[in-house]
Amino acid sequence: MTTTTENYGTDPAPSPLALLLLGREADPNSERGVECPGDLPAASDPDLVARARAAKEKLGDRVFVLGHHYQRDEVIEFADVTGDSFKLARDAAARPEAEYIVFCGVHFMAESADILTSERQRVVLPDLAAGCSMADMATAEQVAECWDVLTEAGVADATVPVSYMNSSADIKAFTGRHGGTICTSSNAKRALEWAFEQGQKVLFLPDQHLGRNTAVLEMGISLDECVLYNPHKPNGGLTAEQLRDAKMILWRGHCSVHGRFSVESVNEVRERIPGVTVLVHPECRHEVVTAADMVGSTEYIIKALDAAEPGSKWAIGTELNLVRRLAKAHPDKEVVFLDRTVCFCSTMNRIDLPHLVWALESLVEGRVPNVITVDAETEKYAKAALDRMLALP
Repeated sequence: MTTTTENYGTDPAPSPLALLLLGREADPNSERGVECPGDLPAASDPDLVARARAAKEKLGDRVFVLGHHYQRDEVIEFADVTGDSFKLARDAAARPEAEYIVFCGVHFMAESADILTSERQRVVLPDLAAGCSMADMATAEQVAECWDVLTEAGVADATVPVSYMNSSADIKAFTGRHGGTICTSSNAKRALEWAFEQGQKVLFLPDQHLGRNTAVLEMGISLDECVLYNPHKPNGGLTAEQLRDAKMILWRGHCSVHGRFSVESVNEVRERIPGVTVLVHPECRHEVVTAADMVGSTEYIIKALDAAEPGSKWAIGTELNLVRRLAKAHPDKEVVFLDRTVCFCSTMNRIDLPHLVWALESLVEGRVPNVITVDAETEKYAKAALDRMLALP
């Protein structure tokens, strides 16, 4: 064995991982880009609001700004419409006169907008690093391998893929190619009912919790009929017999924000605020959803607060920006975040006012930054899956 001592007494060179954690490097395998060509305005610039307003006014009807519910207030202020991911993509498609769609959300949302808008429209994501950890938990290669496992087990022909909107264009295309459909958290039950009319089993991608909660709580499927496919284990960690016996094959993916809520969070807030109503998103864990008083999509949560009685108390299990906005919009009600430890969607929060100003001013100057483009083949099959969802009764 040879021992090398030439580095003793000196500081070791920082590894790529260390540089990444320090924010000095980017990982091309996990981040799509964190740098903006040209100068990104400083967050401390006191003229940011005025600059955003001026750029938007110069662009006029040529630009349409979409703001997801989880965005910062400073960004929402400049959104022409707000909503969940699918509503925003459809809103973009309904504005064919807009040359530029500036999507203040995350990467998969901008992809959906590109799929649904015309070829002359260009979709801009102010920061290409605004991804989604859940969407990234299912890659095209992993899902293709999963289908091979189902084929070897003899169940692929009886299985219909259903993919959550929170998935990449590649996964939506896989779904379309194999006769499946897309769903949102609002219409997941309808999508599953349709899928079971087409086949005997469902492969649900990529959020295990939405799939499990919808199947068990809304459709009467037992937990024993749900199995978890882990793409990091041989054959997904499942036997052929388990796959044959299952009705729901759930992908091992989750939302990093909604997955943090626990039964302890529910119990603690009930002790702290007597009479509180606990309302959570269906991306939360099954035990959290069953412990809560109400469960529903982002739009459901917003409507529930709008309809709530003055003086009522609410603990909301969803992203913090939205909860804070709801609390501000309803001063006559007590609205709190379900967990004591606050948690933003970190990737969604990459879109801030400096990035929005940079994107808008770039468009004013005739440069179109950070264009999100889905290739024709992927778009064809992804749109087929989306069209099946749109056709659901």
